[in-house]
Amino acid sequence: MNKILFFFLACILLGCASSGTATSKVADDYGYSESNPIKVGGFSNGPANERAYLQRLRTVDGKSISFERRGSCCMFETKSSPFGGGMLDIYEIKVKGDTVKKILYLNMYDKGKLYAPKGFVLK
Repeated sequence: MNKILFFFLACILLGCASSGTATSKVADDYGYSESNPIKVGGFSNGPANERAYLQRLRTVDGKSISFERRGSCCMFETKSSPFGGGMLDIYEIKVKGDTVKKILYLNMYDKGKLYAPKGFVLK
């Protein structure tokens, strides 16, 4: 009985301690790299998922963006496609008044937890 109580208390204390230090920091290359694309998931509605995701993006100071699909690249294997593989979609992101070109890579086949790439937030 004492071992069970000890285990229960340890789990509570460790759980509380770890939840306070948890972070949702995203890798700097999230979305900006072919090796770490934004996974919006869903083969049959993949293009719509991509647009819905991009429409939610804002700059960190709240400015809206515009985006344009620039093509596809980077073949990869996936079980989420009936063909056994897919390609990433490339989008150019424009912020009014910003001359720096931003390119994002989106995976319309696989699902993943969605975050905002560095320099952006999700509305």
